[in-house]
Amino acid sequence: MPDIVNTEQAQAWNGPEGAHWAYNQDRWNAVNEGFNEPLLDAAGITAEARVLDLGCGSGQTTRHAALRASRGHALGLDLSGPMLAEARSRAEREGVANVSFAQGDAQVHPFDAGAFDAAVSRYGVMFFADPVAAFGNIGRALRPGGRLAFVCPADAALNDWVTAMASLRDVLPVGDFGQPGLPGMFSLAAPDRIGDVLTAAGFVSIDVNQVQAYGTWGRDAEDAADFLLGTGPGRHLVDRAAPTARARARGILTDHLRTHEATDGTVRLLSTSWLATATRPTATA
Repeated sequence: MPDIVNTEQAQAWNGPEGAHWAYNQDRWNAVNEGFNEPLLDAAGITAEARVLDLGCGSGQTTRHAALRASRGHALGLDLSGPMLAEARSRAEREGVANVSFAQGDAQVHPFDAGAFDAAVSRYGVMFFADPVAAFGNIGRALRPGGRLAFVCPADAALNDWVTAMASLRDVLPVGDFGQPGLPGMFSLAAPDRIGDVLTAAGFVSIDVNQVQAYGTWGRDAEDAADFLLGTGPGRHLVDRAAPTARARARGILTDHLRTHEATDGTVRLLSTSWLATATRPTATA
C-alpha cells in the first residue's frame, strides 16, 4: 500500500486482528449494527450522494450507505486487506452495485478534493497517529458544506463489554485498559477532545451526542466469553497470563456474562458511544 503513515495499525489489520475481524464479520456486525441507523441518519445521505466510509472493515456500513445513495455511490476505505476482501465478496453476493472499496490510510490517502458529499465511520477513526491531520485530510475530501458523521466509544465504564473485561482484574493484567485519551480505542472518549480535534482540522457546526445500543456478543455466556477473550484486547491480556490464570479468567468472565443472558440465552451488552457530526465550511464561510 502506498501512502501509509499508521504503519503499526496497517500491520495489525493485515495480520491476526484483520483476519479475526474478517472471519467474524457477522459476529462483529451483531455487536455494532445498532449504531448503523443513527449514524447514517446523522450523515444526511441523499439518493444522489457520494459517500466515503472510513475504516469500513468488512463493509456493512458501506453497503447500507450505498443503498441510501441509490443514485450515487459509496466508497469504503480501510487498511485491512482481509476485511476488504470480505467487503467486496459480500457486496457482490448482496447485489450492491454502487459501491467500491479501496485499501489505504485515511490520514494521508490522496482523495480527490471535494469528491464526497458525506463521510461516515462506525468505530474507524480512533487509531490515527495524528488525528488532526487525518480529519483535515478527510475534510478536504468533502465538498464545501459536506457532512462528517462518526461513532466512537464513549467512557469505558459505560460499556458493558469493558466492565466484563474489568471483572478479570484480579487474574489478568488489565491495568489502565479503557482509560480515555490514551492511544487506541478510547482516544476520543472525551467529547471535548472530539471538538478540539475537529475544530483544529477545520470543521464547523460540530455536535457530539451520546448514543447507546445493545449488541449480541454470543449464543450464551460461554460462547460470549470465548469471543471476548479472542478479540484483540482479550488476546493481549490472555497472552500475558499463565495457563492457570487463563482458565480461571474464562470461568470468571463466563459467570459475569451469565447476568447478561436474555431469555433465549444470548448475551446482550450495552455499548455507549459518541455520535459526532461536523461540516466542512462552505466557500463563503
